Amino acid sequence: MKVAIGADHAGYALKGGIVDFIKSLGHEVEDFGTHSANSVDYPDFASLVCRHVLSGEADKGVLICGTGIGMSIAANKIPGIRCALVHDLFSAKATREHNDSNILAMGERVIGPGMAQEIVRVWLETEFSQGERHKARVSKVMALEESASLHP
Repeated sequence: MKVAIGADHAGYALKGGIVDFIKSLGHEVEDFGTHSANSVDYPDFASLVCRHVLSGEADKGVLICGTGIGMSIAANKIPGIRCALVHDLFSAKATREHNDSNILAMGERVIGPGMAQEIVRVWLETEFSQGERHKARVSKVMALEESASLHP
């Protein structure tokens, strides 16, 4: 699996450990930065990661900022993205099984590196359930993008 990852300055420290962890699981990682603790704008990194997932250049994406909130909001503005902000293992599993999330967002200031690694592991290893009710719900969520564009 190929995973695209990006972080702003507030998620930079956690990102390095997550990159190494994902590689240790046998996956390929494309790191879109940031590559320092200098202040940057999180929407720029969310856009890069999401566009690589949508194009098929990456299978899934991980975004990290201080809380994960900014990254998840920015990512979910991009049609086709289902980004889940996750800080616990139950949610990591549920968002893959039930929502078929394609982007994971986390907050460095909210969780520690050990929990972040376990969240990433569970999220990457969990498949979408393919249950009819979940497929129908994901379709309805995705349809909201089209209906929103029709009504300014």
